[in-house]
Formats: sequence, C-alpha cells, structure tokens
Amino acid sequence: MKKMLALVLALVMALSLVACGQKAPELDVSEKTFVMGIDPEYPPFSYLGDDGEYTGFDVEVCKAACEELGWNFEVFAVNWDQKLVQLDQNECDCVWSGMTILDSMKDAGYVISAPYFDNTQVIMVKDGSDIKGSADLKDKTVAVQLGTSGEALLSEDGKQAELAKSFAKLVTCDSFLKCFSELDGNAVDAVIVDKPVAESYAAKNNGFTIIDENLGAEQYGIAFRADSADLCTQIEGAVAKLVENGTYAKIAEKYPDIVNNLLFLG
Repeated sequence: MKKMLALVLALVMALSLVACGQKAPELDVSEKTFVMGIDPEYPPFSYLGDDGEYTGFDVEVCKAACEELGWNFEVFAVNWDQKLVQLDQNECDCVWSGMTILDSMKDAGYVISAPYFDNTQVIMVKDGSDIKGSADLKDKTVAVQLGTSGEALLSEDGKQAELAKSFAKLVTCDSFLKCFSELDGNAVDAVIVDKPVAESYAAKNNGFTIIDENLGAEQYGIAFRADSADLCTQIEGAVAKLVENGTYAKIAEKYPDIVNNLLFLG
C-alpha cells in the first residue's frame, strides 16, 4: 500500500507541474546493462586477472563495444556445458568466449554473429612424452573439456570418432584448467584442446608440449537468443567501429598468441 500511495503521489505531482505550465521531470530510466556470458577459465579469451577482475581478448572487446554504445557492462561466468541453457534462461545476453560456431546452434534458432577467429584443435602432452601425433593416442587416457568442440569431435558422430575409439579412456572435465591439472598429475596422457588456450597455458607453465597436428578447424562467434537479432546487429556494429578507429587492433596487440588468426585484422 505504501508503494502504491507513493506512486500515485508522484503521478499527481507530475500532472500538477504540467498544469502549471512547468515541464514534468523525466522518469529515471536506467541505462542498458549488457551481460556477457563467458567461460571464466579460458585464457587468453576470458579469465580472471590478477586484480580479481575478468579480462581477456573477448572481454576487452565486449567492454569496449559497450562503451561505444553507451551501455553498462557486466560479466557472467557460465557453466560451459550448460551455456545455452543459461543463455535461454536470460542469465546473460550472449555467450562470447571463444565459442565455436556450430550448425546445430543455428538450426536450434540461436542468432550467431559473424565469425571473428579461426581456431584448430591440437594435442597437448607433457615434455618427454612418447606421444608424437594422434596415432600414438591408441590405448592412452585423454582429457577434453565438456561442452567444447573438442568433445564434439570425439563424440560417436564426430569427425574424430574413430580416434576416440582407440583411446583406453576419454576423461571429461568441466574446464581446461582441470584438464591440464590432470595432465600435470599424470592422471591422463594427453589433452585435446583449442590451440590458443594450449599456447597460452604452455607459455606460462613449463613442462608441456603442443603437438603440431590439426585435429579439426573451426571458427569462433558470439551466440544470442533467437529473439536477439537486433542486439547482435548492435554489437556487431559497435565492434566494426572499434575496428575502424583502431581500438580493436590495440586490444589484439596484447594477445600475440591469437592475433594472427583474428579475421578482422586480415
């Protein structure tokens, strides 16, 4: 009742000002807040920085795009295996975190942005491993992150299904960091992982080797709900401005492991 009474009084006051020839005060409408859904353990695209804030190439570009649009910016850490469920539940406005563009997502009605990155799947092992290529994974224990294109490649109908059948065991983890931890602790013999993530981790942690073999090519994009085509267009337009004014290139310079595969930079 108190809230209702306050609302009525506010309306009466506004009408009184108009009747007296004065301009009624504008309603306080909050600025739009864009919520970016990310994998919180996916360097160099999205991860928790030393200052306790989320950062990474995708995060920096999204934040700059929101500034270009005059929007507030927030980050929401998704469970990668449940990312589309959380998107559908409006927990975030998009999933933008090194996300592979899949025809199945388009068929399901999701709005997908233009691709911005060329990616490949590779094998990571510990230094000194006898694994030199995918053929050496026979009878080995291999780890992969849940909900990733790597897992899709190794599924029953995936392009690397026959390779997966040769493994002694396929271990699925809910993050790449857990995959790497399993490898470091000798719980698995190899990890199948996105190349930029492998390179970023190996650059900061000694004792790992990335095998020079491409298990699968893909492209990254941004996923929006089916009703968010206009939102996708606004974000793409803002990113285009960042490319035009040089902001995109400046952000990319901070991430040398991925700069050569960014489509907007040529």
